[in-house]
Amino acid sequence: MSTDCTSLVRPRAPGPIALARLLFAWTIALAAGPAAGAAAAPAPPPDVAASSYLLVDADTLRVLVEHNSHEPMPPASLTKIMTAYVAEVELTAGRIKLEDQVPVSVNAWRTGGSRMFIREGTTVSLDDLLRGVIISSGNDASVALAEYIAGSESAFADMMNQQAARLGLKNTHFQNATGLPAPDHYTTAWDLALLTRALIREYPEHYAIYAERSFNFNNIDQPNRNRLLWRDRTVDGVKTGHTEEAGYCLVASALRGNMRLISVVMGTDSDEARMRESQKLLSYGFRYFETHKLYDAGVPLKTARVWYGVDREIQLGAREDVYVTITRGAYDGLQAELLVPRAIEAPVAEGQEIGLLRLSLGDETVLETPLVALAAIEEAGIFRRLIDFFVLLFANLFSSE
Repeated sequence: MSTDCTSLVRPRAPGPIALARLLFAWTIALAAGPAAGAAAAPAPPPDVAASSYLLVDADTLRVLVEHNSHEPMPPASLTKIMTAYVAEVELTAGRIKLEDQVPVSVNAWRTGGSRMFIREGTTVSLDDLLRGVIISSGNDASVALAEYIAGSESAFADMMNQQAARLGLKNTHFQNATGLPAPDHYTTAWDLALLTRALIREYPEHYAIYAERSFNFNNIDQPNRNRLLWRDRTVDGVKTGHTEEAGYCLVASALRGNMRLISVVMGTDSDEARMRESQKLLSYGFRYFETHKLYDAGVPLKTARVWYGVDREIQLGAREDVYVTITRGAYDGLQAELLVPRAIEAPVAEGQEIGLLRLSLGDETVLETPLVALAAIEEAGIFRRLIDFFVLLFANLFSSE
């Protein structure tokens, strides 16, 4: 893969103070030779029989298909994705353990709807309760878990809302741990995709439970309600939901090769419909799009000159791994620009944003992400700073328009 570096912005001739603000750019071609044109646009997305739906790439969060994805909807048992997520947060913090024996209250035992079939007055391991929430979609298990962690279901709902705020779920509010109908209990397809992405990225071992096809408790074998696990071997989660108010809902995720997609359908009219419509979305995404990892986090992409510092050069790179989701066949047309200040002044902090990485296909910008300093550079002494000042001044005086 050849690299062609050229200046895209020609600096003017300002004074020494304004000089520090000048920007210049290098273009790095991702393919040898002239840039290829963008691939043909994908086929139109499928018609999806749902009130709200969304398909996104899990690495890039590029939206591939959507309808009413920011519209608040009753989530039914999709709520339990957050219930289990909060439990995993507490497990990771060491405040609870999988071996803990959780007492079952009368309140948990009497909770209606889908059940794990725990019994009042007994204790159940927290490990079993988690599977009862995720696989059996047990409302009884969800309430028992919430009461154990927070003391009451309402206090647990407060924890759920705190995590929602931390994750940036802007159109979500929880009133309970089950998803049973309640005033002011809602979320969106987009927020559910963000939550699912966080679950997969932060707690991969916990996420593996969502792929388990059945759970046996108290001599009762209960299959996972997500029947896509049987229909598509690449599907490894996530959660179903159903109430009269919410209709039939499903958050699904599948991994094919290095590409993971997350689909959300809300408000379909049957169990079969939520499976069918989710499969439509996933099949469309994998057929017409591809995701590439282009750069690793912390790997130098550019070495730039630094002024007034103890070091003369600084290495710049991406803070996080850089992925891009594009139409299949378009990779050869990708181009990247590194937009970096011409005059970078010390001191520079490690992780400080300095410039921009821009990826484009033809005239379309497909991604912009900051370039950051990969190491700190301290300010030099007065003598070196004076030398740099005069070098910059004379460079400006003799530069041409």
